[in-house]
Amino acid sequence: MSTADQTRVPPPTGAPGPVRPEPPRHYGRLGRLGRWASAHLRLVVVLWLALVAGLGAFAPQVTSSLAGAGWQANGSESVKVRELADAHFGGNASSALQVVVAADRPVADPAVASVIERAGALLAADPRIERVAPPEPGVTVSPDGRTAILLAGSGADTNDMVRAADDLKGPLAALSGDGVQVSATGASVLWSDFNAANHDAMMKSEMLSWPVTLAILVLGFGSLVAAGLPLLLTLAGLAASAGALVLLNHLTPTSVWAMNFAMMFALALGIDYALFLVVRFRSALARHGDARRAVGETMDTAGKAVALSGATVLVSLSAVLLVPAPAFRSMALGIMLAVTFVLAATLTLLPAVLGRLGRRVNAGALPRSRRTAGQSEGSARFAAWGERLWAHPLRYGVPALLVLLALAAPVIGLRTAMPSVTVVPEDSSARTGYTAVQRAFGPGAPGALQIVTPAGQADAAAAVLRDSASIAAVMPAQQAADGSGLTMLQAVPAVDPSDPGLATTVEQLRERLPEQALVGGAAVENLDLQSMLDEKTPLVIGVVLAMGFVLLLLALQAPLVALLGTVTNLLATAAAFGAARLVFQDGHGAGLLGFEPQGFLDGWAPVFFFAMIFAIAMDYTVFLLSSAKEHHERTGDPRRAVVGALTHSGRVIFAAAAVMVAVFLTFALSGPLPPKEMGLVLGLAVLLDAALVRLVLLPVLLRLTGRAAWWSPAWLRRVLPDIRFSHG
Repeated sequence: MSTADQTRVPPPTGAPGPVRPEPPRHYGRLGRLGRWASAHLRLVVVLWLALVAGLGAFAPQVTSSLAGAGWQANGSESVKVRELADAHFGGNASSALQVVVAADRPVADPAVASVIERAGALLAADPRIERVAPPEPGVTVSPDGRTAILLAGSGADTNDMVRAADDLKGPLAALSGDGVQVSATGASVLWSDFNAANHDAMMKSEMLSWPVTLAILVLGFGSLVAAGLPLLLTLAGLAASAGALVLLNHLTPTSVWAMNFAMMFALALGIDYALFLVVRFRSALARHGDARRAVGETMDTAGKAVALSGATVLVSLSAVLLVPAPAFRSMALGIMLAVTFVLAATLTLLPAVLGRLGRRVNAGALPRSRRTAGQSEGSARFAAWGERLWAHPLRYGVPALLVLLALAAPVIGLRTAMPSVTVVPEDSSARTGYTAVQRAFGPGAPGALQIVTPAGQADAAAAVLRDSASIAAVMPAQQAADGSGLTMLQAVPAVDPSDPGLATTVEQLRERLPEQALVGGAAVENLDLQSMLDEKTPLVIGVVLAMGFVLLLLALQAPLVALLGTVTNLLATAAAFGAARLVFQDGHGAGLLGFEPQGFLDGWAPVFFFAMIFAIAMDYTVFLLSSAKEHHERTGDPRRAVVGALTHSGRVIFAAAAVMVAVFLTFALSGPLPPKEMGLVLGLAVLLDAALVRLVLLPVLLRLTGRAAWWSPAWLRRVLPDIRFSHG
């Protein structure tokens, strides 16, 4: 920086600065991009308006067109059974709808029979229903004769069957009355109720989080104008990603949950990225008085950190694509789309707007912020905190580590399983029908097993089923009518579908049944999905850690600091899952949060939540370590690197984490269980990561490792690209 730059006194806020020729400076690619965007605001805005309008035109279709199913292990034995049942047994598959008619008198009563007939007509009129099987005495009529089940065979894929459940469960329930209760149930109805309950809860949570988010934004940015910038990025990213999800759904079924997670990440990362850039822009503007120059410097420093952060988020989420489950892959793709659009807006639209706003970015400043407007972006409190950590690393580092280890310890006994019917409201159609079936036919009836076998092995398979003590009943064999030579047997387990003993039953049957027999059914699909998740979790975690380390190594050029940044991410994650075990598995605090513990954590949590937590943790890691590297490049002093990093990024990390914690914890207050799990696990992870890992433990580790943290062998420096975070 030139002497003139250092001694120049900026004009008062809102006043035009002196026109001075800018000295020649070297700008990197992002700096040049930012300066170009700030000089071409109209073009950038027009391009973004065209993109948002083009993709946003599809956005209203997002909730109606996205898929409702996809929770399956592609290629598993149970999925093969469902495909065979769809193709050869009239749609009598796990995705078929079951309509339960429970009465206070025999179902043969003319009034009850009339209800059954009208229910059958409703089902038969829907083109997604292959055929309707009426109640059959001894099979789908209860022993007391007061409960009957109509089976509506699947005539469409699993996603369309969930949509059929959306459309039919209301009209079917409307047939209830005069001592007769009609309820649609089955896997498709369960996913329909599950998606609806969670969507409503997530929308409610997002509405509750907005006032808190806005308040934290105003406090964090210090002015109303600056606080509005994250909303600009979020709205642009959300509108574009919503439309893109609709288009993606035409290529591959995309889970409706993808939009919910995309909204969450677009808001969270839009705030993070805008905070980091706006704070840096204000500082550069205070020093130079020239908006374009400030934008160029901001993009060359904070812009690089944001680009690296976005890359790490995308890499972390891309590892979820290794899980062969359509719902998981589409949710990951949805979040990745939102991150991509928000990142693009941050690197183009935000610098264009900042370049035009100039000092007006401080408009509407709070009294306290008005007094400090135009000063350095550094925080005196975090500078003092950095000095304290440097002087007494063990005094603060050891307690932080002990707290994290104590919270992480319960993770050793963590159990996971697919959610039971208790995750949907008690008055939902799926749960009402489920309860009626259990009451009339026995605890295992809602989870009947389906065994497809060649006709020649059917008798042997039936004998194995009848000899099994864990099978309560075996229904008559059903021959395929299309000449395929296949037979389907249905067996009722002795235990509830969510009972851990069912997994043992299925495992034993697969060992004892004839070689070509396949075991499936809705409950078995959940077991196969859980088994696949258990198998893939170590792979996903390993890939995320390895790719995160490589990205940090590329950016920071120092193996030890890259390793510290990656490994410390595991501490907050383990601590959050340890706390989740105490709450959701053991039930501590269940009454306070208002849920019924299942005795386990939902099966998708380790894979999906880990990827999300790691992505957010890497966000803060990049902010802190890129700032530390910038100061180390300028001074070569490890102490100034640590203190400078906390001085210039501590307040940003603290404010960004506060917003995320507020957003996530509102989900912990939602009605259904899955949003509670997500909100508590992610909220705790962000809180612990920001408060104990990024602002205490990682700086302490940098203090203890000293110059070794930034050492790199000569051969590695020759191989790695030269990436610098300092400007000038």
